Amino acid sequence: MNPATGWTGQTACALQAALRLSNEGFAEHLGIGVRTVAAWHQKPDLRPKSEMQQLLDTALDQAPAAVKDRFAALTGDANPVDDRVVSDPNITAALEWLDEHAGWEPGTARRKVSRRLSGLDLRQLQDRGTRRSRVNQREVADALQRYYPDRPDDYGCYSARVDDTEITTSILTHPAWLDLDSPLGAEQLRLTSSLPDSPAVLDAEAAGHAAQRLAEGLELGTKLVNMPLYRLLGIDTAGGISGALGVSHFVHYALTMDLLEAELVDALTSGGGSLPLRDRHLPNIATVLDLSARLCAGGTLALCAFARPADPFRGPADYVLLVQERSGHVVNAARRLAVIPKGFHQPVTDYRADAKIAATLRREMEEELFGRDDIDNTVGHQRAADPMHPSRMSEPMRWLTAEPGRLRMECTAFGLNLVSGNYEFPALIVVDDEEFWTRYGGVIEANWESSTLRQYSTLDRDLLTDLAGDVAWSNEGLFALLEGLRRLNQIGGDRVNLPTIEWETR
Repeated sequence: MNPATGWTGQTACALQAALRLSNEGFAEHLGIGVRTVAAWHQKPDLRPKSEMQQLLDTALDQAPAAVKDRFAALTGDANPVDDRVVSDPNITAALEWLDEHAGWEPGTARRKVSRRLSGLDLRQLQDRGTRRSRVNQREVADALQRYYPDRPDDYGCYSARVDDTEITTSILTHPAWLDLDSPLGAEQLRLTSSLPDSPAVLDAEAAGHAAQRLAEGLELGTKLVNMPLYRLLGIDTAGGISGALGVSHFVHYALTMDLLEAELVDALTSGGGSLPLRDRHLPNIATVLDLSARLCAGGTLALCAFARPADPFRGPADYVLLVQERSGHVVNAARRLAVIPKGFHQPVTDYRADAKIAATLRREMEEELFGRDDIDNTVGHQRAADPMHPSRMSEPMRWLTAEPGRLRMECTAFGLNLVSGNYEFPALIVVDDEEFWTRYGGVIEANWESSTLRQYSTLDRDLLTDLAGDVAWSNEGLFALLEGLRRLNQIGGDRVNLPTIEWETR
C-alpha cells in the first residue's frame, strides 16, 4: 500500500499499531479527536478527508525507521521489520528450519515472524517476564507431578529432606542414577553419528508457537546461536557412566522442546489452561524415557567448591561455594538460581572428544568463571582448531591442569528434567589446594549469562539450609546443589558443616 494513493480507516489503524499507541494516544499524536480514531476501527473502508490524509502522511514521514518497517509489514508493502530477520545468520537458520519442518514455502517463516514482530509490545513482554519470574520452583515441580501422575516402578521425581526442610523437584530419576560419585574424564559417552537428526514435522499450532518464539526473542534481545548439540540416545550408569549420543542443532531444540517451559509457566500464571505443546512433544513418562525416539538435549552443571585458608574475619578454613542468578537474556533457566558453571553439552571442534561431560565442564569454567570470551559461541564464531589447547587456556585453568589432582570433577547423579525433557548430568568440582583461591579468587567473575554471583561457606549450615529451601532455584540447579552437598559432606572433612540431606524418589 502506498499512502500517496489515499489512506483508509484500515491503513490508519495499521499506522496506529505500528506506533503502538492506544486510541487516546494516537489521537493525541495526530492532534485529532478520539472519536475519529474509533471511527477508523469501526469503518476500515472509510477514506479520511484530505486534511486528515495530510496528518497521516506527516505522521508516517516523521516516524522512526522501525515504525515504518512495522507499518510496511502490516500493510503488505514490505517484508522486513527487524534487520536481524534478514541479516542475522542464526535467525536465518531458524527461519529456514521452520519453513522446512512446517512444510512452508521458503520465505514464509520470515514473513510470519516479521508480521508477529510488528505487533509486539516490548512493555507487555517485559511484564509477562515479571509474571513468569514469580512462578517458583515448587509450583513448577508440583504442576509436573500432577501432569505425569503415573511413573514406572523405582522411577520418580527427585525429592529430599534437608534437615527439616522438604524439597521436591521436576527431575525424573532412579535410585541407580543417584550418588554416582563417578570421576569425570573416564565416562564412556559414545558418539554414534555426527549427522543431523531426523527431521521433525510441525503442525500448524506448533509452527505458530515457533514463529512467535522467534519474534519475541528478537524483540527482547534474547541470544540464539545455532550451534550443534549432543542428543542423548541411551544411558547406563552401572559401573560408571556410559551411553550413546547423536547430534542435533540448537534451533531444533529452541523451537520445539524448549517451548514447553514457557507454556507451562504461562499456564500457571493464568491459573490453569491446556498445554498443547507438552501434549504433542512430551505427553507421558513413557515418552520421557524413550530417549532415542525424541529430541533429548541437555547438559551439565556443577557445584564448585574452592578450598580457602583460615581468615581472621571469616573464620576457619572452608570451601567457598558459588551460586549464580541467571540472566534474563539466556534461553535456559532465565532469572533462576543455579550452580555455576552450567552449559549445554555440545561439540565445539572435536565431536568425539567433546562428547565427554568433562570437556563441557572445563569449557564452561573457562567461559563462565575465568573470562574466556573467545570460546563463548554467542559472541563470535569459533575459528581456533583447538580452543582448549594449553597455550590458549586462562591462567587459572592452566594452573589447575598443570598437576594431576588439582582439579577434581565428579558426576554426582543423572536425571531427566520434566520441564523440557532435558538430560542433566549434575557434577561436583573440588579444588583442595588453598593456593588456588589465594592466587585467583579475585579474578573469578561470572559472564553475561549471570546477573549476580553469590558465595557461601561450607561451614555455614544455617545459610546453606536456607539456600536449599529457596524457591527461586531452577529444578536442575537444585538437583545439582543437593547431590553436590551430599558428596561434599562425605569428602570435605573439617572444612564442612553441611545440613543432612536424605533423598527419595516420588
